[in-house]
Order: sequence, then C-alpha cells, then structure tokens
Amino acid sequence: MCDPARRRDHATEFVLPVDLRDPTDRLDITDLDTELITGFLQHLEDQRANSIATRNARLAAIHSLFRYAAQHIPEHADHIGRVLSIPPKRRDRSIVCFLTNEETQALLAAPDRTTRLGRRDHTLLRLACQTGLRVSELTSLTRDDIHLDTGAHVRCHGKGRKDRATPITRPTAAALRAWTTETGGQPADPVFATRQGHRLSTDAVARLVTKHAATAAISAPTITSKRVTPHTLRHTAAMALLNSGTDTAVIALWLGHESPATTQIYLHADMTLKEQALARVQPINTSPGRYHPPDQLLAFLEEL
Repeated sequence: MCDPARRRDHATEFVLPVDLRDPTDRLDITDLDTELITGFLQHLEDQRANSIATRNARLAAIHSLFRYAAQHIPEHADHIGRVLSIPPKRRDRSIVCFLTNEETQALLAAPDRTTRLGRRDHTLLRLACQTGLRVSELTSLTRDDIHLDTGAHVRCHGKGRKDRATPITRPTAAALRAWTTETGGQPADPVFATRQGHRLSTDAVARLVTKHAATAAISAPTITSKRVTPHTLRHTAAMALLNSGTDTAVIALWLGHESPATTQIYLHADMTLKEQALARVQPINTSPGRYHPPDQLLAFLEEL
C-alpha cells in the first residue's frame, strides 16, 4: 500500500507531497509550501498543456489567497513571504488581432438580414464592434439594459462585478431599436436569444462570429490571415477609438479595464500610429527642410 504522504494521482501524474485527503478546514497553511505550489504550476504546463498565461493566472489566485492570509495569520509571515516570492513566468506577448475598417464592414454585411437569425447576428456584431463589450457582457444584456433615447447607451455588469455604461452610435442604436421592436418581450428578457428564447451562450457567439468571418473573407480576403473571435471585435472597437484620437485613459474606461496600463497594448498594435510618428522624425544625415506655404495661404495673407 502506498504512502499517503507521497501518493500519486494516476489520472494527472502529479505527486502530492502532503496528504490532502483531510477536509480543507483541517488543512494548515504550512501544508501549502513552495514545493507543492511550484510542482502544481509545473504540472499545469507539462501534464495539462496549459499556456504560460494560464499558469500565471493560477499563481495570481494563489498569491491573492496568501496576501489575505498575511493579514490574518501574521505568525506565518515567513512562510507566506516565500510563497508570495514565487514569480510569474515570463512569456512572449503577441500583437493583438483586430479588424480594419474594410474588414469590419465586410463582417457586418455577412449575415443574411432577410432572416430573423441574420438580423440578430448583424445587430450583435455591430454592437460588439462599436462598443467593445466582452462576449459575456453581450450574452448577459437584457432589454432593460438598452437605452435608446437621448444619450443612447447600453449598461452592462462587467468583469470584477463592475457596472458601466457605454454610449452607442446612431447606426448601432437604429439596429438595436429595429431588433428589439421585432422581438418584443419583457425587460428582463435577453437581447440576443436562441430560437427557443434562451440566452445565447458564449460558445454560440464564438461560432456565429467564425461563421460570418468566413463569409466576410469572400469580399475581404485579408480576414483569412486572422483568427477572428468575439474578443477580436473588442480589440477592433479599441483600435477604432485609438485611431480617432481618443486618449488611452478614456479607452480604458470605455472597455472596463482595471488599469489604463492594460490599454497600452493597442498602441503597440497600430502600425498607422507608428507610421505617423515616423513621418514626423527628421531622417539622419539630412538638413532640416524649409516650410513652403501654399499659394492659397499666400493670397489670403496678402489680402489682410
């Protein structure tokens, strides 16, 4: 019979250095040491094939628990400090994927609006591309969250249990007005529902985005080089705001980011902004140019 202190979970091939069969209320904080935690994190990568981002997310949750423990059991400060010192793993950050204006228009034109589901999908895609709502926020929208009077906007309960209001443009408001008028229903009913009237799942939204992206690729072939997901539409909204000259702090509020620093990824992704910055730079080993006013400006000045 194997030693409980070194038993092996054959399903996951992860060796537990302590006996965790006891109820959690009998588990001591010292049982969760750096050896156990680092072993678990390595197991996520090696055995479960999780990404580094997932590994770091699990570590962040563990750190949150131990920061809470530090306030309540200071006598274990040394042990807690060792766990909190476990660093996240560095990883390469990919450039965010977003749709250009031409690709966005092709995507919005993809659904067949002669059908009820096509009109639903068109409205959902338009709202997603303009507001940048997360897919969970889109599926959670109720009729009561849509406000189409003066100052049209949608309200959502977002990540971190935070409520926010996002303004919508006239075309988006018109699409929502037509759709909600067609579907009717009670204030608590979902805005985007299945044929049976149930709330759309996040997987269903992902499938319809993939479906319409494939159709849009016929008129906008560049879409084929991109992995279009519901989150791509969120990035698309952010890039549209950035290109319009909106400050990143405002974009962070718009998207519901916890910190404006999160929004900096869009600055790195937009080649247009970089090219504009390059155009303002004086090339090396060249003499500064001289400004030559246009003829219209000279004629205007002569008439003063």
